[in-house]
Amino acid sequence: MSINLTILGCHSATPRANAFPTAQYLEINNRHFLIDCGEGTQRQMRKYKVGFTKINHIFISHLHGDHFYGLVGLLSTYGILSREKELHIFGPKGIKEVTLLQLKISQSHAKYPIIFHELTSKKSELIFEDDKVSVRTIPLKHRVYTNGYLFTEKEKPKKLHIDNINHYEEIDRADYNNIKAGRDIVLSTGETIPNSELTLPPKKPLSFAFCSDTVYKPDIIPIIKNADLLYHETTFLADKTDLAKKTKHSTTKEAALIAKEASVNELIIGHYSGRYKDITLFKDEAQEIFKNTKLAEPGKVFKII
Repeated sequence: MSINLTILGCHSATPRANAFPTAQYLEINNRHFLIDCGEGTQRQMRKYKVGFTKINHIFISHLHGDHFYGLVGLLSTYGILSREKELHIFGPKGIKEVTLLQLKISQSHAKYPIIFHELTSKKSELIFEDDKVSVRTIPLKHRVYTNGYLFTEKEKPKKLHIDNINHYEEIDRADYNNIKAGRDIVLSTGETIPNSELTLPPKKPLSFAFCSDTVYKPDIIPIIKNADLLYHETTFLADKTDLAKKTKHSTTKEAALIAKEASVNELIIGHYSGRYKDITLFKDEAQEIFKNTKLAEPGKVFKII
């Protein structure tokens, strides 16, 4: 059980020579996801050697160009590489129309199955689940319909406490699957051995919360409570609060307040406005409220085990 998050892009608005718009590659519990796909994403994926062909699910937060203009290029490249596996794309209503139109007009080689999951709900909902990971939406507030995403590991089967089990001669290997499933064991004497005595305390499933462009929105706190890792946009420093409100973005201190109130373990900030040349100012301000704040930077990897 682990999280590896690679930042592919972390700047706002237009791409620049050394600034790439939002895209992140997430490995969680042996699953591989792409989150947002700004222009130049596939170039960054190759540069930082992430699992390009392992991605079967892409999550787009909203339909502003700096978060999805790289998508059609990526889909086309998969076609050129003769991809056959189906690809699932989650995003706001409209993403299917705009993507298929681009692929059609460009006569793309993307002949593999592409399954779109268009989102419209303004409430948090479960949108993906398998035996390894679940994904819920985090409703955000921006100039267009926007969601963040909460990725959570599935809890693994309980581990046996062999030393305790060996105290009971009646318990044999045939009982192990029942014990792992959480069942108590009843001995021939009628005594019940509680499952908690026969298993080790489970490790807390890890979670990563991705909060894309949004105003300060404290009602997301219950959704992301106790997340191990939180990415939250911080387009502006605190002295631009009025501009943040006008453009429906967040400031450093607003992101830090969300992290603090949600009791997350670690905060990553990004989506920096191009007006700032020194991004360390973002970390300095955020750390005044939430000490464990890190800067998103292209190629930077955040690991939790």
